[in-house]
Amino acid sequence: MPTEAEMLAAPASEYLNARQLAFFRARLCDERDALLGSAEQTTRHLQEFESTPDPSDRASLEEDHTLELRVRDRERKLLHKIDQAIARIDNGTFGWCEESGEPIGIARLIARPTAVFTVEAQERHESRSKRLGG
Repeated sequence: MPTEAEMLAAPASEYLNARQLAFFRARLCDERDALLGSAEQTTRHLQEFESTPDPSDRASLEEDHTLELRVRDRERKLLHKIDQAIARIDNGTFGWCEESGEPIGIARLIARPTAVFTVEAQERHESRSKRLGG
């Protein structure tokens, strides 16, 4: 498996060769496994919820659980993006911008392996979303 430094130093002609794709698949699978483990912990923690007679203690516990559920919802969305990225590795579209068809770039993929746009296309996409209100 190549290191990040080796991947960054590789010539453009080697963009997303089999070793690099294996690196990204392993990274995505590790991240998915960590998120799934975290979700299991949350489920167990929420099942252990003990009602307390003190209203301020109960409110504090409920607030903690609400925050935990928000974090898990973000993680659930990230899990979906990870699964989509793995599917792109399988179908040969991983690492290529969905808008321009250009290479996303190794550095960007190392930082964000679920990226589907080049930096420039991402900026255009976000600008359009802001103009359209969401």
